[in-house]
Amino acid sequence: MIELVWDQQFKRSYKTWTKKHPELISTLKDRFDVFAENPFHPILKTHSLSGVLEGKWSFRITYEYRILFKFIDKQRQRVLLIDIGSHEEVY
Repeated sequence: MIELVWDQQFKRSYKTWTKKHPELISTLKDRFDVFAENPFHPILKTHSLSGVLEGKWSFRITYEYRILFKFIDKQRQRVLLIDIGSHEEVY
């Protein structure tokens, strides 16, 4: 199981995002559960990023919303959650 580490920016973004989108909290929790079991599950559409975000990854909460993260160990068992928001907000 993947260990999720929340950085300070993610904590702030999460608080703001959940206040704006209370209807998606259960979907978000479901995606966290799926991600912790298998970060490359097809429902998440996990992919690596390029350019200024090289070294970071993203997975989908819904079609519109993403979570930005990076693996923090070589075994890919620990993940630092960086940001949450719309496609335009996190990229």
